Amino acid sequence: MEILLSIVALVGFVALTAATGLFVAIEFALTGMERSTIDEHAHAKGDARALAIQRAHNDLSFELSGAQLGITMTTLATGFLAEPVLSRYFQPLLELAHLSPELSSKLALALALIVATMLSMVYGELVPKNFAITDPLRVARITVLPVRGFNKVFGWAIKALNACANAVVRKLGMEPAEELASARSAQELVALVRNSAKQGGIEQSQAEMLDRSLKFGEATAEDFMTPRSTIEYLGVDDSVADLLNMALETGHSRFPVVEGDLDATVGVVHVKDAFAVPAPKRPHVQLRRLARPVPVVPASLDGDAVLNRVRSAGSQVVLVADEYGGTAGIVTIEDVVEEILGAVYDEYDDADQEREVRRMGASFEVVGLMRIDELPERVGYTPPEGPYETLGGVIMATLGRIPDVGDTVTLPASHHEAMDNFSSGYHNRWQAQVTEMDGRRIERALLTPLPDPKEGS
Repeated sequence: MEILLSIVALVGFVALTAATGLFVAIEFALTGMERSTIDEHAHAKGDARALAIQRAHNDLSFELSGAQLGITMTTLATGFLAEPVLSRYFQPLLELAHLSPELSSKLALALALIVATMLSMVYGELVPKNFAITDPLRVARITVLPVRGFNKVFGWAIKALNACANAVVRKLGMEPAEELASARSAQELVALVRNSAKQGGIEQSQAEMLDRSLKFGEATAEDFMTPRSTIEYLGVDDSVADLLNMALETGHSRFPVVEGDLDATVGVVHVKDAFAVPAPKRPHVQLRRLARPVPVVPASLDGDAVLNRVRSAGSQVVLVADEYGGTAGIVTIEDVVEEILGAVYDEYDDADQEREVRRMGASFEVVGLMRIDELPERVGYTPPEGPYETLGGVIMATLGRIPDVGDTVTLPASHHEAMDNFSSGYHNRWQAQVTEMDGRRIERALLTPLPDPKEGS
């Protein structure tokens, strides 16, 4: 009879350990699945298990509380059954080691407790947890029905425990949530995209485009506008012939029409407008007659709103006004596209000449108008915070004057984590040499990483 009871107790131990694993598995499976995956599975399968998974995820707080109650009950029952049974096997072995019956009894109970806890932890918790993390949907299909059956039987206890826990949480100043948040912030999505690219889940080019798209809404008009100093414009008294000549010289198709300077922009003209004027009249027709009104947006307007304004503008151009009411720059549909896709060149562009970054050995030739927030990803140099927005501004601020071609300066250092996607590695010290000026603006500069003096020669 004693042997039969021992066998029954061992079988009960195995069954309770499996039940613990069942509750652990459903807990990790439900929290490891996205709502979109669950809804798609429920719609595609339409069976009882798929619909049960969907209902369980919609009432996640109750389901997880039930899983915790099940884990607690089965773990306690496992210890109650296993310890006395296992101690009966250990005690004779300890007595063979010439220990007193009293000491061997105590040691046998201790060993039984350790073995039972280890077996319950490994097979009742760790193994099911790893299965659920690896394949949460498959594990959820296996475990959801029996666990929901348990939750229905002990629903009264689960609700009571949940109410107590929620009361404590509210006392701490937080409102309990019944389900996991399915939405993700832009920062979380950016991190997911980068991790997917590192793991090979998506191509690097796709990751870069997604990264730019997710960051686009956080950018402002000032971030991706064509700055005032580089805008080609025409006067209201200029003729249609001047418009054609300017288009031939610059390769651009749209130009602001101003009355004096860009702060008094009256509209915008497109080169196609010239062809509506007979050739003999083109030298005599002034652009004030052809200029169409252009929307004006503040420099602080976010990227999504700017895109809507550019798309709705008949000329696909908007002026960007600074906080003082002056014209800070313009945004075209090409500026918006390049902010998302990167540099775009057409048949009239010199792609090599207009490239923002050109690798030259260990150095990088960079346009002076590159924004400082792009430098870490494009080059590897992270400027410190300061009163500047572009690489040219960093160089001027460091020099303390308008530079000349050939001027060389060591850029201010900024401590920053290494960027994994740069073959050049991360360098804290950089040297900049001005290679090209456009009036008082730095057109291009050569950035060269310098060795860290702490590393010695």
